[in-house]
Amino acid sequence: MNKKFCFLALGFLVMVAQVHISCADEEVKVSYKPRIINTTDLGADPDDEQSMVRFLVCANEFDTEGLIVATGCWKKTQENTEMLDKIVNAYEQVYDNLKVHADGYPTPEYLKSISVMGQKGYGMSDVGTGKDSPGSEMIIAAVDKDDPRPVWVGGWGGVNNVAQAIWKVRETRSEAELEKFISKLRVFDILGQDDAGAWLAKNFPDLFYIRATGVYGWQPPKNGDYQRSDIQSHGPLGAVYPDTKWATEGDTPAFMHVYPNGLNDPDQIDQGGWGGRFSWTKKEGIRSMSGVTKIKKDGETQYDPYYMYGNTPEKAGAIKRWSKGYDNDFAARMDWTMTNDYSKANHHPIAIVNGDKTRQVMEISASAGSAVSLSAAGSSDPDGDSLNYAWSFYKEPGSYEGDVSIQNESAQSASVTVPTDASDTTIHIILELYDSGSPNLYAYRRVIINVE
Repeated sequence: MNKKFCFLALGFLVMVAQVHISCADEEVKVSYKPRIINTTDLGADPDDEQSMVRFLVCANEFDTEGLIVATGCWKKTQENTEMLDKIVNAYEQVYDNLKVHADGYPTPEYLKSISVMGQKGYGMSDVGTGKDSPGSEMIIAAVDKDDPRPVWVGGWGGVNNVAQAIWKVRETRSEAELEKFISKLRVFDILGQDDAGAWLAKNFPDLFYIRATGVYGWQPPKNGDYQRSDIQSHGPLGAVYPDTKWATEGDTPAFMHVYPNGLNDPDQIDQGGWGGRFSWTKKEGIRSMSGVTKIKKDGETQYDPYYMYGNTPEKAGAIKRWSKGYDNDFAARMDWTMTNDYSKANHHPIAIVNGDKTRQVMEISASAGSAVSLSAAGSSDPDGDSLNYAWSFYKEPGSYEGDVSIQNESAQSASVTVPTDASDTTIHIILELYDSGSPNLYAYRRVIINVE
């Protein structure tokens, strides 16, 4: 069966599982939160601490099932969760403020309960018999839950916690059970920071495995005014957001890829979103960072050939195109940490397209040469701010290679002229809806036109 079809089918089942119908007002509401586990080599570089701060202020958008301290080529051993605990403790101090501004923030007690040690040693040297860790066991427990949604594991350092989890499942379960387990896992590996990724890709080719290397260049200026004024100056969480040493928040794309803002379906990796854009054509031998080779020269080459999903040619440009949205999102959420008065901060608008109130990617069919009407009528802002509309043609994810004309691209309602030579292609249209608040906040909707 075609892999894309499988992922689409799973996405449909997930959406169905999350639909709730209210008979009183006949309104269909779809609530979708991605399930996520973050594994982080805290202490190797300050960027992990930075990414964790950003993650926690948007934690209401996810069902977080694990915060795991991990190792990697720049931090080959770990002993405790002290660095993680410090950041979670800062979150505890602002939790009461955050929950005023948005529903769904996890309690500090819950976050503490899922903050655990993973593999204490480096890479595949710490995978095998007797190597189970609280982190690897947490991954197994999450995947085993009776929940149709996939589990996204972010590899902010090495990925040997995933390797240990899959190794144990392979050793203790049937082939069919292993296949089912792997089908629910998604790995988003930042740069490759141990040899476990190559081992996983080689031995489990059906594992959904992204290795993102285009993670530099999307960030605001290093230690600039944005970090100083909008992040670090903001209370307890700002105080634990350190200065940049090498690159700012290098690990943030791992969870931004699955951020449910209406821009993309994370299972459809070629759509592109806050975490980047990736090709469905797996690439051979996407190598890890230089530190892996220094530890063991053939650490990855011993598994050749292995294949992973990798960045498209835009690399970090696929992230940076949305910079205003994600920069302002972080800044506004840091504002939330500072006040329990809802009226003293800005909040995200709600984007509706053609009556659809969800954050799902929309698909419609149209004939070549026709005009497609798109309307954001009903979109709103919780603060009563005025709304701005920007409809655009996102060329790279679609299969139509020419230009597409949009009439009234800055209005609430727009019209897309489907080119006469666009038969049997797809055209991606993005609505960026942003308010007039400070900082102005964005909501997105993607419409895919399937041209007949």
